[in-house]
Amino acid sequence: MTTPFQHEPGSATGPVPPPQCPAHGMGIGPGGLRRLYGAEAEADPTGLYEKLRAEHGTVAPVLLHEDVPAWLVLGHSENLHMTRTPSQFSRDSRRWRALQDGSVAPDHPLAPLFTWQPVCSFAEGAEHERLRGAVTDSMGRIDTRGVRRHINRYSNRLVNDFCRAGRVELVSQFAERLPMMVMCAIIGMPEEYNDRLVQAARDMTRGSETAVASNAYVIGALDRLVQRRRAAPAEDFASWLVEHPAGLTDKEVSEHLRVVLIVAYETTTNLIANVLRMVLTDPRFRARLSGGHMTVPEAVEQTLWDEPPFTSVLGRWAVGDTELGGQQIKAGDALIVGIAPANTDPAVRPDLTVNMEGNRAHMAFSSGPHECPGQDIGRAIADVGVDALLMRLPDLELGVEESALSWAGNFMSRHLVDLPAGFAPTAEQEIDAEPLPAVSRARSRADWQVSSPAVHRSPVPPQAGHAPDGAGTTGPAPAGAAAIPAQRSGPSRLWNAVVRWWSGH
Repeated sequence: MTTPFQHEPGSATGPVPPPQCPAHGMGIGPGGLRRLYGAEAEADPTGLYEKLRAEHGTVAPVLLHEDVPAWLVLGHSENLHMTRTPSQFSRDSRRWRALQDGSVAPDHPLAPLFTWQPVCSFAEGAEHERLRGAVTDSMGRIDTRGVRRHINRYSNRLVNDFCRAGRVELVSQFAERLPMMVMCAIIGMPEEYNDRLVQAARDMTRGSETAVASNAYVIGALDRLVQRRRAAPAEDFASWLVEHPAGLTDKEVSEHLRVVLIVAYETTTNLIANVLRMVLTDPRFRARLSGGHMTVPEAVEQTLWDEPPFTSVLGRWAVGDTELGGQQIKAGDALIVGIAPANTDPAVRPDLTVNMEGNRAHMAFSSGPHECPGQDIGRAIADVGVDALLMRLPDLELGVEESALSWAGNFMSRHLVDLPAGFAPTAEQEIDAEPLPAVSRARSRADWQVSSPAVHRSPVPPQAGHAPDGAGTTGPAPAGAAAIPAQRSGPSRLWNAVVRWWSGH
């Protein structure tokens, strides 16, 4: 079988520029392959995907950091096949030929992402079932209503920090902080929440020079938590993993906590920022939302199509020689799940302007046996967090020209650097009158389906499994409900609906 990877790191097929050479910043690497890293790839990832699609079809050869070869899967159906067929495309990174021959060093910038760990995301078969079962069983013990109240409480606490100023930077002051606050509470280490943990969680997935050190910082915090829970279990996610009948070792517990914490954090941070950017920059999007024609969960789902939190994920490794998308894949080749390009595949979205309301066929959380087990937690944090913010500050306006917004990241994720906004200064809200609710009562999985109540719209029926308690009820807001803030434009029925939902009616 032929392969376009005539260049292997360290091979003698041609001169490789030294690490400090300006050539490393160019978009084309050895063998004429396009790089998924560097200034050009980060500045316009969508443009890069379309170039690769035009040149190679649904599966394209690319170069990762330090010009390590891999396959980027661009097609929607090809991604589904790859993620749903572990017998051909394994999650066990030890199969990677570049690791076996030493082409990829242990201190590679992407090492935190591909270094094999005793976690379900790298396992297959019976071992995968054992480890993932411990994670999903423990998640099933979470009191979803209690967690939603945590989210609301933390959201309002963050808003209190800036509500009197009349201005806010929504990425650093809200989107980056809320998910970590909530996840630390769920996992069982709220005392470990600090700016350093937030920064480390973002840094370790970016392929930066400090990614390995950031990973070590996060692991250190989780190792301390596991030791505490072995000695004194509590009603939290870490304790449930420690006590699970699967018999996880301390290392297995710590590594699974890392996966849950980092994936949920990075995904949700980007998701919140992207939803808020759409609210502040797209008048039609905002009008549909504020006018009650689209709920916040529907807005979140549309964003998962258009701006998925992870643009691509490494990876899968070919079990044997095979073919995918017309390309000849060799045993041990690395493949990348192309989330963003799959979501814009012309075969499934010939018109990108068409609204995807009610359609959850996107690849935002991958697919198959390794589909993200914590996706409903991320959805809940985004849904409730955005609801709470817009209820408190309904007159938010972008504080700069849209053209001034900038993004950063690597091949895995593209996130807003900042999102400055202005609003009319408002008073702080009392939020500490009652203790935070527990997160430990088991509920049905359906409780994670956080949805705003049904609004009066024609004649599209509500989707099964998406209606909250009391959806479709009418009448005035119950006694004790929060006051409904005035809006700059559009009717107030969305806010009435949100208040009724929060009050359990």
